[in-house]
Amino acid sequence: MEFSSKLIEQAVNEMAQLPGIGKRTALRLVLHLLKQPKEQVHFLSEALVKMREEIIFCKSCHNISDVEICEICKNPKRNASLICVVEDIRDVMAIENTRQFNGIYHVLGGKIAPIEGIGPSQLNINSLIEKVNSGGVEEIIFALSSTMEGDTTVFYIYKQLKDSAVKTSTIARGIAVGDELEYADEITLGRSILQRVPYENSVKSS
Repeated sequence: MEFSSKLIEQAVNEMAQLPGIGKRTALRLVLHLLKQPKEQVHFLSEALVKMREEIIFCKSCHNISDVEICEICKNPKRNASLICVVEDIRDVMAIENTRQFNGIYHVLGGKIAPIEGIGPSQLNINSLIEKVNSGGVEEIIFALSSTMEGDTTVFYIYKQLKDSAVKTSTIARGIAVGDELEYADEITLGRSILQRVPYENSVKSS
């Protein structure tokens, strides 16, 4: 792709690094921004820089937040004894959109994937175990993608918690095997939260 401007070329190359954005789409976006008022482009760039520099992760659940403890964790109307364990922040957003869950979350930050060099120590697993051991947690809902890595991660955490009194359950398999949670429609995801089953049952049936 030939460019008449080095500035346009640089902007396109940077835009094309975003997931799902190819060079042609990046060029369309850059040319669109070029047609916008300068103030609008400044607002966009300032919002992105501020987000990257100031956003933090909740000290309790590891979800993205503007403050140390996120709005979900500090909401007195949420059931703090019910924890939904997810892979990343996109899964929190997906489950919240169903409006079927009133507990709190624990974001692992990924899943165990030895081939990619990701082990338990690189995920937010220890803080989950500590949270359970500190008391007050009645149930852990595993809401990870039904992939080999997701199942491996769930089984690892389950083994760490099996001697505790906490109840463990997993979302119903309304989510197809191999599917990522964030791509499930809201109705299917909501039903799988409500129709969750004891984790022991899912192990026996797999």
